[in-house]
Amino acid sequence: MNQRGFTVIELLFTTVVLAIIGIVFWQQLNTVQAAARDDQRRHAINSMYYNLEDIYYAKNKFYPKSIDEKNLTAMDKALFTDPVGNKIGDGASNYRYEPTNCNGEKCKSYSLRAIMEKEADFVKTSQNG
Repeated sequence: MNQRGFTVIELLFTTVVLAIIGIVFWQQLNTVQAAARDDQRRHAINSMYYNLEDIYYAKNKFYPKSIDEKNLTAMDKALFTDPVGNKIGDGASNYRYEPTNCNGEKCKSYSLRAIMEKEADFVKTSQNG
């Protein structure tokens, strides 16, 4: 007897294999996207850091109490917003600016932090103070 078509076992096996491939693809896609967001965070923190050190501190000889596009004018304004859409200073933001040794609005040091998804927090601290 000559039968045409696939058996139930063959169809089931093919479905399982395709499901496994789909799951692996989805996990890899999520990993790559998270790594890309971490790279964006690292880039933003580095930009803030170099603007604080090379431009703001060089001009004023102190660090600001808070940072935004008004006092770090040399950097792209979009970098103040994390990949999730929260601006630095918002409670839910992945970016943290923590000034220390402040006297009013003038601070002697700071730390910048990005909360990462796939690795430890990325932290930069002031060179002076």
